[in-house]
Amino acid sequence: METLHGSLTDPAIASMNLLNEVTDRYPDAISMAAGRPYEEFFDVRLVHDYIEAFCDHLRHDRKLDEAAVTRTLFQYGTTKGVITDLVARNLAEDENIDAAPESVVVTVGFQEGIFLVLRALRAGERDILLAPAPTYVGLTGAALLTDTPVWPVRSTEHGIDLDDLVHQLKRARDQGMRVRACYVTPNFANPTGTSMDPPARHRLLEVAAAHGILLLEDNAYGLFGQDRLPTLKALDRSATVVYLGSFAKSGMPGARVGYVVADQHIDEGGLLADQLSKLKGMLTVNTSPIAQAVIAGKLLLNDFSLAKANARETAVYQRNLRLALGELDSRLGACPGVTWNAPTGGFFITVTVPFVVDDALLERAARDHGVLFTPMHHFYGGKGGFNQIRLSISLLTPELIVEGVSRLAELVTARLP
Repeated sequence: METLHGSLTDPAIASMNLLNEVTDRYPDAISMAAGRPYEEFFDVRLVHDYIEAFCDHLRHDRKLDEAAVTRTLFQYGTTKGVITDLVARNLAEDENIDAAPESVVVTVGFQEGIFLVLRALRAGERDILLAPAPTYVGLTGAALLTDTPVWPVRSTEHGIDLDDLVHQLKRARDQGMRVRACYVTPNFANPTGTSMDPPARHRLLEVAAAHGILLLEDNAYGLFGQDRLPTLKALDRSATVVYLGSFAKSGMPGARVGYVVADQHIDEGGLLADQLSKLKGMLTVNTSPIAQAVIAGKLLLNDFSLAKANARETAVYQRNLRLALGELDSRLGACPGVTWNAPTGGFFITVTVPFVVDDALLERAARDHGVLFTPMHHFYGGKGGFNQIRLSISLLTPELIVEGVSRLAELVTARLP
């Protein structure tokens, strides 16, 4: 076989499969690794309720006859999606985002959305993307698949370092590179759990507008916090922000439905969303109308508010976060060199330890201590984070969190000098 695309041998691609492989080998280990939503409220009957609610919407609000209702669910559907207006209403309700339906492209999860955006923006060899280090591996993978170089920007305990962002923009200009966009997660970022305060959000928008770059805002975890801060898109007044949404955490992960709000006008005419739709038409043709119907039904039955629909889940995540932070303090608070951050929402906690955390240690943790976590070096592209651990609290019961932190503490204390 001739040489294949270089992304296939990149560590970032391999990291997506690592945890699944370790989990399969040690099925009894407590997983504080996977950032999956809580499962106890899953109910198969809701799928039917959601689809029926969407069909009623088609009949009564869109005035479709039964043949057209059936066709909407069973046929391919429009490339941009059959629920763009409902997504726009959800954004207005939950995030105070004014998005025209024609600016929305419904995608196969967040991952297709970020791929489409990067594919569209990567127009030449000079084009690059900025992203905080550490960053979500799905962003790194999409960049690899689109041959988009990613330049790291330092992170702080409050999110992306804006001074270093300005430095990287100037450095890129001096080297003849063109920064097309900066990827950022202002709310409870994956993997760090950090959030940006309001002044930092405003300054980030000012920096992006001044330098003529887009901000690619990922807000997968924004609903799950003590305080709801405004999204960058809600604050945007100059079409600087491309908003990348996902219903994986707030709707139903199995539906695999996400979306992009791309209301920027392009020189050739029309919106960036129109160009993304062209790419999508050749990639996935359209997003499953049945999957869209499930998400639409959940929106319709909850007055278009996923904040309302996820009230129980948010309470669970808040409880789990408080419990995990308390257990870390109880079991590791007196250990020299062991620290962690204290996010106020989301799924993740970052633990820093005074020894190397690599994939070999993950294997030993699973085998000898029965606990799984994510080594943070995977979020640095293997170029940093070798003394940090990402813990996820989203999927576990209180009993498993207590036991999981106990097992982690055994591993950590055994490796301390």
